[in-house]
Amino acid sequence: MKAIIQRVTAASVTVNEEIVSAIGRGLCVLVGICKDDTAKDVEYIVRKLLNIRLFEDSSGKRWSKSVLDEQLEILCVSQFTLYHRLKGNKPDFHLAMQGTEAQDLYNSFLQQLGQKYRADRIKDGKFGAYMQVHIQNDGPVTLELDSEPKRSDEKGEEK
Repeated sequence: MKAIIQRVTAASVTVNEEIVSAIGRGLCVLVGICKDDTAKDVEYIVRKLLNIRLFEDSSGKRWSKSVLDEQLEILCVSQFTLYHRLKGNKPDFHLAMQGTEAQDLYNSFLQQLGQKYRADRIKDGKFGAYMQVHIQNDGPVTLELDSEPKRSDEKGEEK
């Protein structure tokens, strides 16, 4: 599972010229699901997403506060194109999880975010729809999380 996290001052998702979700300050997260992803991958991404320190504290110290600490909003957008491979100049998406199975895992991801945080702070686009994502990136700050392989520290322990 991959997540492209963007710190934003505002973000929204539009489908057929209608805004389906919008947030103020917080995170916009593009979520890709690999065909091999499981509930463990979801748990890892949820934990990291809620605890990663991308915000400054009240004294202006950078990288001190998480979205959880600041009680900010999160806008999630499913994006199978994160699991692409180029075949020449054409993208191939065979590594992305397909259809109902992907939607179920994505919904599990949203549900876990809501359970471990606040459901009213979690927004999302429309799974499988052609969407326009409007992002006002703050910083800009953009990071990538990848559940596999899970990164290790120098001692070989999973973080």
